Parts: sequence; C-alpha cells; structure tokens
Amino acid sequence: MSEKKILIITYYWPPAGGPGVQRWLKFAKYLPDFGWQPTVFIPENPSYPIVDESLTDEVPTETQIIKRPILEPYRWAEKLSKSNKKFKAGQFDIGENQSRKAKLSIFIRGNFFIPDARIFWVKPSIRFLTKYLKENHFDAVVTTGPPHSLHLIGLGLKKEFPDLKWVADFRDPWTEISYYRHLKLTAWADRKHRRLENKVFKTADIALATSYTDKENFRKKGANATCITNGFDATPQTSKARTSKFTISYVGVLEQLRNPDVLWAVLQELIKTDDDFAKHFRLRFAGRVDDKIMQALQQSALGEHITDVGYVSHAKAYKEMEQADLLLISNFPDERSQGIIPGKIFEYLSTGNSVISFGPADSDVRRILDETGAGKHFGYADHEAVKTFILALYTEWQQGDVTRQNRDVDKFSRRNLTARLADILNK
Repeated sequence: MSEKKILIITYYWPPAGGPGVQRWLKFAKYLPDFGWQPTVFIPENPSYPIVDESLTDEVPTETQIIKRPILEPYRWAEKLSKSNKKFKAGQFDIGENQSRKAKLSIFIRGNFFIPDARIFWVKPSIRFLTKYLKENHFDAVVTTGPPHSLHLIGLGLKKEFPDLKWVADFRDPWTEISYYRHLKLTAWADRKHRRLENKVFKTADIALATSYTDKENFRKKGANATCITNGFDATPQTSKARTSKFTISYVGVLEQLRNPDVLWAVLQELIKTDDDFAKHFRLRFAGRVDDKIMQALQQSALGEHITDVGYVSHAKAYKEMEQADLLLISNFPDERSQGIIPGKIFEYLSTGNSVISFGPADSDVRRILDETGAGKHFGYADHEAVKTFILALYTEWQQGDVTRQNRDVDKFSRRNLTARLADILNK
C-alpha cells in the first residue's frame, strides 16, 4: 500500500510548551505507522505564551517542517502591559482584577482581530500553500485551532482545491468557549465570529472535536463532526511508593476563570480544624498559576503548605503527576463548558493516581472519571462532598494504602487514537 501524505497546519509546535502542542505532535509521531506521512506548516517567528525546548526532541526526524513568517500583534500589546501576555493563551483578568488597560485590550482583541490576532497569517499562508500544493500532491490537509484563524487558511485552500480532504480540528470550541463572552464583543463582531465559524463547519469535510459534547454541538451547527479526544503517551502505572506528605497537585496553567475556590475553602477548613491533616498536607503546583490566585493562596492558611515549582518541562510535569496522591483539574463553571476536557486528564489517568475535578455538573470530564473509576467530579458549590472525598483519600494515605487502580484506559493512548484518525482519513 502506497503511503499517503497529509499537510498539518498548526500554530503550536515545539518549542511551544503547554497542552496546545501535544495533540498534533503525537499524531505526527504515529501517523506513519498507519500509512500517512505528515508535513507540518508552522509560523517562522511565533510568539508563544509558554516555551518547552525539551519537546523539540519529540519531533519525528522524518517529518518535513515548512515555516513562513507571521506578523504577531501580541508583541506590541506586551510592550504596553505585561499582563497582555495572558491573552495569547486565552486568559483574562476578571471582576475587580480587571484594570482599564485590560478592558481596553480585551475589547480590541475581540473586535479588531477576528477571529484572533493571528489573522494576519491567513492570506500570506493561503498564497504560499496554494503554490506549494500545486507542486506537491497531498491527500489531506488539517487545520487545528485555536487560533481559529488557521481554519480560515483551510477555507482558502478548500476553495482552490475542492477535492482535497480538509479536516478542521477544534482543540477548543470557537464561539462556545467560556471566555468568548468575556471578549466584550459588539453585535457586529459577534455576528462575524459566528458567520466564519458556520462557514468552516459547513465547508470542512470533517470537523474533529476533542470532546463528546463538542461533537454534538458541532453537528447541530451543520458540521460533519466526530470526536477524537486527547490522550497519553506513557505506560499506565500500577505501583507507587507512599509519599512523605499527603500531596494534592495541580499541573498546568491555572487562570482566574477556572479557580476552584471551593477546594481552597475546604482545605483551609481542614487545616484549621484537623491538626493531623495540617501536619501532613502539601499543596503542590507545577506550571503557571495566575499571579493573583497565587498571591491570595499564599496569604491564606494554605500559604505554608504550598510548593510552587513554576513552569517545568513536559517530562518533569509528568513526574509531578506521578508523585501526587490527588491530582486536580478545574474547568470553567459555565454550563457551556461541559464539553471541555483538559488534555492533562489523560496523563493523570495513566499515573493511576486519584483525580478531583471541578466544573459543570454534566460534563464530559465526569463521564470519563465515572467510566474509569479514576476519581470524582464536583460542582463549585459542593463544599461538604469535596471535604468527605478528600478526608477519605487522606485516611487511605494514613493507612498506607497506595495501591494504584488498574483502569481500562488503553483507548486513550496516543497510538490508538492515531489509529482512529487514520481510519477517518481513509474513508
């Protein structure tokens, strides 16, 4: 069987760090095993919010990389205010934390850069890739967003090459993402966002969703949608040594819109009322925590129990996950976010450690935790239930019960997910 060729158009690629880079880096790694040879088209001079140089070692040596320059307005915005760096990752100050400068920056970002600030890369990329595709045969092209500007590149290429299979991959939804309503959009800008989204859904041959709920939402909007979740690329763990302290860990980026206040309140209550818990408890962060969240935690009863190691490489982040007793996931509280599945959950699952999650009641994360028996999902008002759950795990830790659960998680391995992708591409 002759090998087929796929062009992957992505903004995030090593040395970019964070969850956005993992999905197509891993697909590129395993696609050749299923008869597809990837070529990756990326910006030459991107402005990444997080950098992880160690990920460059994971890029398959046989993968061809094409780079073209990009104009990045975020570089100018960061000169006006360092807090503008958050916008690149879809993070915002909220409520009383939002300054006048922040409000103005958000308004400009939402109304003048549609769908996002990478819009200036669209036309030059279409011109370049139109010529490139005329000179080089490809069987499929993928655009992955956010940034959703990249889907507009897909629209342009589909117009030039109607028979070329186009997969629009949505790592996060477009107008249904929780921070969309924080963009201070005018009615005109909102209509334009939705019009472009609708055009992508109805033009792409396949719209890939990373969650079950997003798949159904995309179908309702006219997309030929299917779901391939994110996954893990590690060997599931079955044994573990007892930790010196009962450790709850959060690994990744934590912004104000996903701050689990109920958990902090429960932990402070336990510290103040249970001397034994206070003696043995540790709260550990590895990644990037919003400055205002960390400041509030440090000034609370939790302060002396916190270890913040800051941003670490992906390999070290996984070590942090392995060494925890309870792993934390938090999602946006809005019901419209029930389809968001943070990518870290799959690596959490592979560690065998318990998971505590916060977000909308009927969320896809709850479905995964229930199906695997890996932990519990709570709403942001479930104070007593959260307290009971943590105390039960703490009791097990005290008794030395650190046996890891055997879970049926193989369907979330990156290789098995890539096999599903190849099946879809071959149809």
